[in-house]
Amino acid sequence: METLVRLGAEELKAAVLTYRDALRAHQEAINRLNVYPVPDGDTGTNMALTLESVVKELDGAEGMPAVCKAVRHGSLMGARGNSGVILSQILRGLADTFEQADEVNSAALVEAFVIASERAYEAVMRPVEGTILTVARAAAEAAAGAGAGDGDGGVSVVEVLEAARRGAQEALARTPELLPILAQAGVVDAGGAGYVLLLDAFLAVAAGRPLPEPPAAPAAAGVAAPLVTQESVADAAETSAGGAAPAAHDSVGELRYEVMYLLEAPDGAIPAFKEVWAGVGDSIVVVGGDGLWNCHIHTDDVGAAVEAALDTGRPRSIRVTDLAEQVEEERWVREAALAPAGPDGEVLTPVTTSVVAVGTGEGIGRIFRSLGVQRIVAGGQSMNPATAQILEAVEAVPADQVIVLPNNKNIVPVAEQVVELTDKSVRVVPTTGIAQGFAALLAYDPQAGVDENARSMAEAAHRVVAGEVTRAVRSSASPVGPIAEGDWLGLSQRAVEVVAPTLAEAACGLLDRLVSDNHEIVTLIEGEGATPAHTRRITEWLDEHRSHVSAEVHHGGQPLYPYLFSIE
Repeated sequence: METLVRLGAEELKAAVLTYRDALRAHQEAINRLNVYPVPDGDTGTNMALTLESVVKELDGAEGMPAVCKAVRHGSLMGARGNSGVILSQILRGLADTFEQADEVNSAALVEAFVIASERAYEAVMRPVEGTILTVARAAAEAAAGAGAGDGDGGVSVVEVLEAARRGAQEALARTPELLPILAQAGVVDAGGAGYVLLLDAFLAVAAGRPLPEPPAAPAAAGVAAPLVTQESVADAAETSAGGAAPAAHDSVGELRYEVMYLLEAPDGAIPAFKEVWAGVGDSIVVVGGDGLWNCHIHTDDVGAAVEAALDTGRPRSIRVTDLAEQVEEERWVREAALAPAGPDGEVLTPVTTSVVAVGTGEGIGRIFRSLGVQRIVAGGQSMNPATAQILEAVEAVPADQVIVLPNNKNIVPVAEQVVELTDKSVRVVPTTGIAQGFAALLAYDPQAGVDENARSMAEAAHRVVAGEVTRAVRSSASPVGPIAEGDWLGLSQRAVEVVAPTLAEAACGLLDRLVSDNHEIVTLIEGEGATPAHTRRITEWLDEHRSHVSAEVHHGGQPLYPYLFSIE
């Protein structure tokens, strides 16, 4: 391949596509051994998803101005996680410089790297050295050294790229010297490693250099060093400006939530907005311009983080991730069993209409109670309660009007027998799964009459598309092929939709069949057999293949079904 002297619009597009492919190839290596102890979203995945958004924007873009606009808009709108937001600012800095010329020579390339680094630092309220910021700055400095005094000839863009890559790689290797947490773990920074791949992508396009092969997965723990993100050390490094060494993030800290949103606000209002956020949390990154900003923060006060946006402009596409939810819920399940709603001795508040729900699992019970259920009858698949148990619960609630949610098709006729066995006014909303039960409760009004509640709750339940993942206990046949004992099954309300060898494949395959362009929210209810790794894979699949939906994760604790899905 002929070495390019200048980079045009087509080369920039090719570099972005190549970078996306490189991140996809390396994302598991970057994600693999992150030492941060909570499910914070992995750096490789966040960076790859950010590039996927850019690639979508590039479709149909022709000419340098259009390509640069696509890079800016795609990276701003699609940035995921702290590392993705910082990367978006780097890409926007490159695009702003490239846009000034139809073709980029070595001098313009040097300027682009310098501006990209400056933009990245400006975006972060408390820059932490030893991260992608350090690597980006080292690349810019090395590029400037190679192109010093060059006008429009002497030094080629390939020479500038080679110098930038050497500087970035050397800085990446030094990141443990800058952050004790990295040195203690024997690691380098993951975001910095992702940045080096950007330079590899440019060299692949400009000089035909092969992209590096991703490292093989470690055969056992400790074989390969984990990679650490800017997110994992930002809190620990907060005191480093005063001379104190940052401490390792060995446990879930105070900054429990990751909040991200797009903010429509005047550019002049953003400095004050950042100052408000400085008192709310850490790992703050705010990027954008021309009235639209991508905002990221780790905080313990979600309300304050969102209220700051409402005081400044109009937030949208709000995403809140509970960084500690899975860790905390596992601890709650281990340390204390949730008592059924309305146990003997508990004083229940009188209402016009009460709700009795059938379900099992500590988390399921907690969610039911939070939605207003006053009695829970233990039961579900393979564990159907008797009519007498449901009748007892109906008689115990402090209302003369009662809604019953059976939450299983086999329990619906059992629940309907209760109507004739009590003097109370009872209506059965024929929910056939937990997901429908949750949806029905969102329409529940404790002060309304039983008939009004029955209508609105049934309508709400009917609007939900439900799915379940379980394991086959015997060999059988299905519309999608033969089933062997031990296979994982993805079930809709209609039939078996997916037969797969692994839990994650069954879950993702089921969502592929059930989630359409009209859906907005997918709720995952984790049961026995679900793991943080499985959940992460499922939510990442949704991010990649159904990016228009928001995913919510709750711990249900239900037996037999590792995942229940509610799609709205």
